[in-house]
Amino acid sequence: MNALSRQHHPLPHWAFRRQVLCNPLRLRLRQWQQVRTWARLIREAEALWHVDVREIRRLGALELSQLLQEVPAPQRGRVNRWLDRYAVATRFQSDDSERN
Repeated sequence: MNALSRQHHPLPHWAFRRQVLCNPLRLRLRQWQQVRTWARLIREAEALWHVDVREIRRLGALELSQLLQEVPAPQRGRVNRWLDRYAVATRFQSDDSERN
């Protein structure tokens, strides 16, 4: 009777997760991915210490200009309201053509 009832009930979430983590190959892969991610973040943070401030500002301006081009026109008013809340200096200019 117990064998039949087990067939109808799936494994609890924790049991499935434990079963997956017990696989040594999956565990090693997961650890490798986490270590690689942390190492990349540290490398990028350290790289910022060696960059000239002017270069960082130039990259920031380039990123900002690309973002401003990607925001859809109908959403620019809402984005401006969020920028107000975040005390950001950048704003979208309102055109009469966008309002109509």
